[in-house]
Amino acid sequence: MKAILCRRFGPPEDLVLADIDEPQPGPGEVQVAVRAAGVGYVDGLMVQGLYQEKPPLPHVPGSEFAGAVTALGSGVEEWTVGARVMGMASTGAFGEKLIQPAALCVATPDNLDDTEAAGFLLNHATALHGLRDRGGLEAGETLLVLGAAGGVGLAAMAVAKALGARIIAAASSAEKRELALASGAEAAVDYGGEDWRQELRELTAESGLQMVWDPVGGSAAEAAMRSLSWGGRHLVVGFASGTIPKVGLNIPLLKQCQIVGVDWGANRRQNHDYAMAIEREAAAWIAQGRLSPAPVSIRPLAEAATVLRQQLDRRALGKLVLKISDTKN
Repeated sequence: MKAILCRRFGPPEDLVLADIDEPQPGPGEVQVAVRAAGVGYVDGLMVQGLYQEKPPLPHVPGSEFAGAVTALGSGVEEWTVGARVMGMASTGAFGEKLIQPAALCVATPDNLDDTEAAGFLLNHATALHGLRDRGGLEAGETLLVLGAAGGVGLAAMAVAKALGARIIAAASSAEKRELALASGAEAAVDYGGEDWRQELRELTAESGLQMVWDPVGGSAAEAAMRSLSWGGRHLVVGFASGTIPKVGLNIPLLKQCQIVGVDWGANRRQNHDYAMAIEREAAAWIAQGRLSPAPVSIRPLAEAATVLRQQLDRRALGKLVLKISDTKN
């Protein structure tokens, strides 16, 4: 089978497209024909050996997938060959076949095609967990989304919209702000501008700012936290800027605000049953029409190295997805 192969830790440009043997399912596992794979910032860190977990070499990168079950390991009763599934794996999504524990697969809703499904589960489950269960976002509250045109930001806006919140997007270019506005934000600000906090104050003069969704970190984090209203919540999702901010603890003292960590990967490891319930709930929201998936940008598998570089350099617009084989339209 065809797969992207990481033979040594290094830049994405070192990855190669290779022919390797198909993996076979063991007890409790399924083999999945991968039709599409989501691309995340973590994937770029992992191929460089910079992630907290280092898979044995050589390995097939990729942790987000959508496809169809092609073989069952012994003891698997919940799936049948041909069933459409999506999920999150440790590695292996950038190849034509992967092995996944049957219990970690989620049924793909009929109204979600495979390219959308490949880019859906990780970011939207993170957003549902973070915004509702960690942050307590309520209908009518105002949310500021940093990095709003990235996959994590767009998913947060989709979930926040489903929860009835008012959304203000923050993004670094006019093109990204236009995408955020088209994806449901009521307003957008340039958080690289000198006067962006004043613009934000004007936009929230009546509503206040109850929550910040922050997958970016860097210099924007403290400015956003200082913009919160009394009792607000700042959700720390990641540090795509490459800089972990050092924020003065006088801010939460004076504003009585909360700093809340949102780490979906750690949550899946610590609380497996809850994580799977959230993933299936997010899928059910799609099936019910309650949630619309964030848009994806589709590239062929052979461009994996280029796509990972775009992700690492923060040049990606929307969620990036690799098309592996024919998908359901």
